[in-house]
Formats: sequence, C-alpha cells, structure tokens
Amino acid sequence: MKRFVVRLLINALALWLTTLLVAGVKVVPFTPMGADPGTEGGTLEAVLTYLLVALIFGIVNGVIGNFIRVVAFPIYVLTLGLIALVVNGLLLLLVAWISDLIGFGLEVEGFWWGVLGALVLALFSWIIGIVLRPFVGRD
Repeated sequence: MKRFVVRLLINALALWLTTLLVAGVKVVPFTPMGADPGTEGGTLEAVLTYLLVALIFGIVNGVIGNFIRVVAFPIYVLTLGLIALVVNGLLLLLVAWISDLIGFGLEVEGFWWGVLGALVLALFSWIIGIVLRPFVGRD
C-alpha cells in the first residue's frame, strides 16, 4: 500500500511538472458547486485534481498499457521500441478523455502534444523515482 501511495504522489508531481513545461498539456482543477464557472478552485482542489488524474493515469497505464505492450510486442521489436512513444501518447489522450467525462482534469490539445507530454511525464516520473528511492525503501 505504501508503494502505491508513493507511486501516486510521484505521478501527480510529475504530471504537475509536465503541465508547467509542455504548453499543450494542462490540468483543469475541480471547481466546487456554487462557484462561478469561470473561476478556478483553490490549492486543495488543484492538488486533489492532480492526484485523481494521476490515479486515472496509473490505472489506464497499468491495465490497458500493459495489455497493449503484450499484444503489440512484435511491433515493439520491429520499431526498436519507438512505437512506445505513440502508445504512451495515446494512453495520455485516453486519460484526458476519461477525465473530460467527469468534467475536470487533464486536457491535451492534440496527438503530438500527447506524445510530447507522455515523454516528459515519463522522464519526470523516472527522475523523481530515482531521487526518492533511498528515502522510500523497499517494503
């Protein structure tokens, strides 16, 4: 359980950093009921939105992403793994579509923004995971 929570926090932080760096990827925070439609929520709403989007991303990547990687293994071999950029971009677009269904969350402006966002997100997740590994331990 501790590992799950740490991965969720790492993904949320990486997602936040990705939205700061990649112009075509942004997160629209949850706005409480009764608030003006044009106003954004506060810090708590933004943090909870990032955590929710990170949870959706983890579920989509864990279930659908792993299924695609197993089924499309020959394509991964033929393209020397470059198809992973396309798959990860499509998974990020799927997360944006799912969060759009609930009315707030991730917004990706197009396919290539999704590919770039997925690449930057993976890079940030990897770096943060390496930095936090000595502090988290192996439980």
